[in-house]
Parts: sequence; C-alpha cells; structure tokens
Amino acid sequence: MKSHALSKSSCNETLDKITSQWQIEIPKIKTLVLHELDESASLIKGDSFTALKIGDIYLPFLSETSLLEKFPKVVVDTGAIKFVCNGANVMRPGIRKHTEFKKDDIICVVEEAHNKYLAVGKSLVSSNEMQNITKGEVVKNLHYISDKYWETAKLIK
Repeated sequence: MKSHALSKSSCNETLDKITSQWQIEIPKIKTLVLHELDESASLIKGDSFTALKIGDIYLPFLSETSLLEKFPKVVVDTGAIKFVCNGANVMRPGIRKHTEFKKDDIICVVEEAHNKYLAVGKSLVSSNEMQNITKGEVVKNLHYISDKYWETAKLIK
C-alpha cells in the first residue's frame, strides 16, 4: 500500500470534490494523506476526517460518526443486519424508518436497536419513491462494517 500527503492544491481540490458530491459543509483540513488500498480505492485521512474514494465516488468512512450524522439515513430491522454487514444491498422490506433523500444521494444504513452505523451506500430511489414500493433494492451497499476497506484501515496509523 502506497501512502503520500496531498499537496495544498490537491488537498483543496479533493475537499471541493467531496463537498460537491456530498452536498454538506465539511471543515477545511490543512493536510490530507492518501492511502492507496487497491487500483480503484483510496483512503483519505486528515484531522478527525476519513473518507473512502472508490472510483469517482467519495464516501464517509464508517468510523467517522460525527460526519455520518450529517447524511440522510435508512434504519433497518435486526433481520437485515447480517446481510448488510456481508455486503448485500438494502432491500425495501428491511427498512423501518428513513430521512428525506434523493436518488443517487449518499445514504447511511443504521440498525434500529442500538443506532449503530452498518454501511454507507448510494440510494437507488428517492425517499418519496420508496414510500410507494414494498419490495426491491433501495440502497446500493458500497462500504460496510468489516469489508476489505474497514479491515485495511485498521492497519493504517
């Protein structure tokens, strides 16, 4: 795994891309370190900030609870937990509650019993469309607890 600090201009450019994709305000971070996990994925770490870049998509890392709280979320029942934590997409029947979101938004998946973040994904439908459906995939699971990115991040200090 290769790691390097981003230049000031690359740092600002990366933060601008993240802000425009996430549509939330993130604090300015002076230094970011990029850890290349594989050909298509990188972990971006800064002061109390960790993001995952998969292809062209930036995702908040699951350990960043204060950051995850700023995103829309779906709350899943206990029956969905093991599937979501094994990388399955979130299906409509497993969703108990949700906040407002648009199609293609970054969504956090939370379990209902302890309010723990299980996964981060991309919405396949809007929250309004979801009200009218009873089956099918709602969130594409992109990063989940115990996935290869989660395990690799434990090795990075």
